[in-house]
Order: sequence, then C-alpha cells, then structure tokens
Amino acid sequence: MAQFSVNSTRFDPYKNFKFRVKWDGKYVAGISKVGGLKRTTEVVTHREGGDPSSPRHSPGQSKFEAITLERGVTHDTEFEAWATKVWNFGGGLGAEVSLKDFRKDIIIEVYNEAGQLAIAYNVYRCWVSEFQAMPELDANANAVAIQSIQLQNEGWKRDTAVTEPTEPTL
Repeated sequence: MAQFSVNSTRFDPYKNFKFRVKWDGKYVAGISKVGGLKRTTEVVTHREGGDPSSPRHSPGQSKFEAITLERGVTHDTEFEAWATKVWNFGGGLGAEVSLKDFRKDIIIEVYNEAGQLAIAYNVYRCWVSEFQAMPELDANANAVAIQSIQLQNEGWKRDTAVTEPTEPTL
C-alpha cells in the first residue's frame, strides 16, 4: 500500500518544521514550536466471578493532553491577550475572567517542503492554562527569549477537507 495516494513516487514522510497555527480566523505570528497532539484512553479492567483468572479490558474515558505553543518574545500581544481572558490580574470582581470568550478553537496546519498545505487539525475549546511571558534571562546566554502558552483542550480532529496536494516538479 502506498503511503501517498496523489504523489505515488514520494517516499519521505512530511517534515516537522513547516507549520502554522490559526485562531480567530488569522495566523498567529512567530510560533516556532507546537507540542504534540496526544489522546489517551483509560483502560477499564473488569471480570465476572465465573470468568477465568485473567481480567477483561474495555475503553474508559479519553483525555486530550495540553498543547504548548512557543515563540520568540516580540511586541505581538496575542499570547498575552488570550491568557488575560482566563485571568485578568486586577480586573476586579466580575472581570477576572472573560467567561464569554476565553475558549477558542484553533487550527494547526502542516505544510510539505514546497510550502503546500498537506495536513490540518482542528483543536476544540482551547483555553490558556499556563502563560510564560518572559523566560529566565541570562546575561551569559546566547539564545532567543521564548514565551509560551499551554492550551487545555477538549479534543482534536483531522480536517479531512485538507487532502494531499499534487507536488510540483521542477
């Protein structure tokens, strides 16, 4: 069975360094790292009294792991604005959390080496559970200052409307 139906001569899987993240209908600037999409389903173990000594197993509740987004520190305030919707320090009684819109759906897009959209995932009902505005600063380091948000979510699904692109030949 071929791994790629449209580009049958393609052998290599997609790389992990061409991607974009979108929320509120626009791409978020500067994201350099996206944590993996991981779902875990608990195992329910049970047996009846007359069963053999080994138990039976069935699926239980499923949980979706938090997703971390990282980017270099700039003047773009998208991470901070979203994190503030979850907890607005000094917002006062009734204005500490924006209950109406602190959750967002996001889209994670993966591109092939030619820059064509190849795969997309929709991630549902995300909210910021952790926000790192500034990293530890070190005068002896030689690194980019990275900020991050951790997104709790209630599930994700591959966007089947995004299909394998016909790859160009030169």
